[in-house]
Amino acid sequence: MGEVPAPRGSYPLLTKDELEPLVRQAAKGDRDAMDGLLAALKPVVTRYTRFWLGDREFGYFSADDIAQEVCVAVLKALPQYQGRGGSFLYLVHAIAADKVADAFRAVSRDRCAPISDLPERSGAVTDPENHALDADLGERLRQLIHTLPRVQQEIVILRIVVGLSAAETAEAVGLKAGNVRTTQHRALQKLRELITLDGGF
Repeated sequence: MGEVPAPRGSYPLLTKDELEPLVRQAAKGDRDAMDGLLAALKPVVTRYTRFWLGDREFGYFSADDIAQEVCVAVLKALPQYQGRGGSFLYLVHAIAADKVADAFRAVSRDRCAPISDLPERSGAVTDPENHALDADLGERLRQLIHTLPRVQQEIVILRIVVGLSAAETAEAVGLKAGNVRTTQHRALQKLRELITLDGGF
């Protein structure tokens, strides 16, 4: 088995060159490579699903459950991906977007499913008033982002919420890095206008 590069810091970079060795080895069944790939992807996928679904428990699943489903689906897709070329991050993003859409469809079908309050976050302020304000601001921001065109939504989420670089985001959405920066600029400009019209945060 080849040596698997360790994720850098607490938030690894996910460029094609960094992912490809892990992907190739993981596709051959290398357990260390699979573990390394999951370690690199899971924080990114979790941030993505938490943004779309929030920190709520939807009765029978949560954003973290969906993130786990994405990771499992990514591992299952490895043999088919091998040798395709392109960016593996594009496949991961496509799977994550599909799983989030499936979750929304499941919730809309089961309208009687109880939705619990937002759980306390470790290290977060536990003052109920601040907690409620944070939850409200997060939901308002989510609603404003939903008004953007889909590609702008995805780029803002991947760049600002998930924390990917312009190059990584470009690989995930299938654009050039320059296009990502331009689209992000337009999206943020539109969000500023919407926030002003909404009375600010």
